[in-house]
Amino acid sequence: MHLIGNLLIVGCLIAILPVFTESGIISYGICQTGCNAVAVACYAAAEFTFGVPTGGAAVPAVITSCNAALGVCMGVCALTIPLPTP
Repeated sequence: MHLIGNLLIVGCLIAILPVFTESGIISYGICQTGCNAVAVACYAAAEFTFGVPTGGAAVPAVITSCNAALGVCMGVCALTIPLPTP
């Protein structure tokens, strides 16, 4: 009975979640834009251009760090989707 009760609660939350998350998608987009802006600044500080291939050369460690930070930032942005935004 405990499992069924939990499943009902989760089901109800999933059913009403879209009502609360309509603005969360907007926050997600704004957050991702901020992440990309920081990634561009990171690349520029390393004297590279964001989105331009290295021409087959080895990727410098600083670029790998910029990419890792971008991945973490975008992962945090995904957490904003279910948050209601006034």
